[in-house]
Amino acid sequence: MNQKIFIALTMYLTALISSNTLGIKLMPFIFGTHLSVAIFAFPIVFLMTDVIGEVYGKELARRFVRMGIYCTALFIGFNFLANLMPSSPDFFMKESYEQIFGLSLRFAVASLVAFAIGEYQDVFSFFFLRAKLGGRLFWLRSNLSNLWGQLVDTVIWSTIAFAGVYPLKVIVMIIIPWWLFKFGMGIIYTPLSYAGIWLLRRGEKSN
Repeated sequence: MNQKIFIALTMYLTALISSNTLGIKLMPFIFGTHLSVAIFAFPIVFLMTDVIGEVYGKELARRFVRMGIYCTALFIGFNFLANLMPSSPDFFMKESYEQIFGLSLRFAVASLVAFAIGEYQDVFSFFFLRAKLGGRLFWLRSNLSNLWGQLVDTVIWSTIAFAGVYPLKVIVMIIIPWWLFKFGMGIIYTPLSYAGIWLLRRGEKSN
């Protein structure tokens, strides 16, 4: 793979891990709803597979998804090991650490399941639409596939991450705006997708 693909993979995995670790924080949104701060990073994950798939095809897009699954699984292993190890007596942040990274572990497990299903749904939908539209209208194919993939991901992730933590009403109030806002962020990021496609194709020509 060329250097630009490695850069894209780095951005992809960074956005994924950032979502898993920082997503524990909720911020207020309209009409009494809540959003995770991961909302700013996670749409990049879905858009990146669309960009890679558009330039290099379905197989490399699926390979990105597999790398994301492996990365998340490895993070879960390290997180579990870190929480399992005893704390030093003078470690004054023990309770805060266990609370934060204990939830991060649960978030990572939720992300692993939701990510695997949602991302493969996104890739499938993107290439289904590509076959139907003959490779035209990338923005439409990308956003429609993200609309579906993000819905699947959000429902699965929120259910696993917040079941027993928040009541069902709160979880539903997280899912709906979170899904729509992630989709909206994907639309906002669409020009960046076109920039990514241009850079990757330019790199191919240079090579």
